[in-house]
Amino acid sequence: MSSKTRITVLLAGISVVAFTLIGGYLGRVSAGEDTYRHLRVFEDVVSLISNNYVEEVNLDEVMDGALRGLAEGLDSDSAYLAPEDADRIERSGPLPDGRVGLEVTRRYYLQVIAPLEDSPAAEANILPGDFVRAIDGEPTRRLSAIEGRRLLRGEPGTEVTLSLIRGSTQEPYDITLTREAMTAPAAAGRMLADEGAGIGYLRIPDFGDAAAAGIADAAAALAGNGATHLIVDIRGTAEGTYDGAVGAARLFVADGAIAIREEPGDAQETLEAGNDGAAAIALPVTLLTNYGTSGPAEVFAAALLDRDRATSVGQQTSGRTSLQRLVRLPDGAGLWISWARYVRPSGDAIHPFGLQPDVPVQVTPPELGEPLPDEDVVLDRAVEEVTGSAGA
Repeated sequence: MSSKTRITVLLAGISVVAFTLIGGYLGRVSAGEDTYRHLRVFEDVVSLISNNYVEEVNLDEVMDGALRGLAEGLDSDSAYLAPEDADRIERSGPLPDGRVGLEVTRRYYLQVIAPLEDSPAAEANILPGDFVRAIDGEPTRRLSAIEGRRLLRGEPGTEVTLSLIRGSTQEPYDITLTREAMTAPAAAGRMLADEGAGIGYLRIPDFGDAAAAGIADAAAALAGNGATHLIVDIRGTAEGTYDGAVGAARLFVADGAIAIREEPGDAQETLEAGNDGAAAIALPVTLLTNYGTSGPAEVFAAALLDRDRATSVGQQTSGRTSLQRLVRLPDGAGLWISWARYVRPSGDAIHPFGLQPDVPVQVTPPELGEPLPDEDVVLDRAVEEVTGSAGA
């Protein structure tokens, strides 16, 4: 096959991907003309490379890189998958039960969103924002988030070695974790007797479908112990379902919109509180957030913030409230693509911007391998805000 013919064939593949990403799949009526315009520019670039690059061009590698870049330009969870990778995702059965407890996304390398509470990753003091440079020696530079999640799984009792980078560290820090079978941790509460009278602390580590019942029980127990204000900690909460998050938000919001779900073609569904003006949990709320507050936890937080049921203290959330699924392409490759998203009750986007805290608190993490500090500056600041002692 001549170079010109191969370029034509490969550009046809690019066209399919472009229309899938920009046009019909996302339901943008006006995308066709823009897609053709960008494809013409792309064709010119490929032709210039093929005819002028100093070395012989491997067009397959060039196109593979272009397709990956096209998908990664959407968001950190979308990805172009080679045929063998798409086959592995589509045809393999359930993932093994063994986990290290890491939720990851992709930002140049795999990046930690959050470690699951009481997981091997949490016990090793892995933090939100850490970069995973390699998994068992395999670099993650070209690894999609979904492929990375699969590599982290295995049979319980097996080991996996991660090469981590934190902050401005130059050399990776290697750590070996043993996979475990884990269950979702439940909500738990305690009174902050030493920090401020009447303040109940409620930790929500997971927004599974059954989370609302545990949250209601924990909040009721705190109210019974004299709590007049709740500090709800959703830092590092990246597990659960959107239905679970909406169900939990309904405990706190009396009526009106909880969230809006958007799909291709301007399809929209508004999720309502449906409590007829009486929320089960009426105490004022302060939310604790950080980069590990992700997905369902962000939908929960946005509901309480937009409906004036809470203020927030801490750090910006991750901005990941989309749903992904696999779309197969004619050549056997695939797109792991964000096809729906949840937005705030106000209609403002969460994905990919995240939620900004009302009261930002700077947190300096320790070096990799060092223990976490005993002091919780975010919780301390929240208590100050509740008691009115901030800035005193």
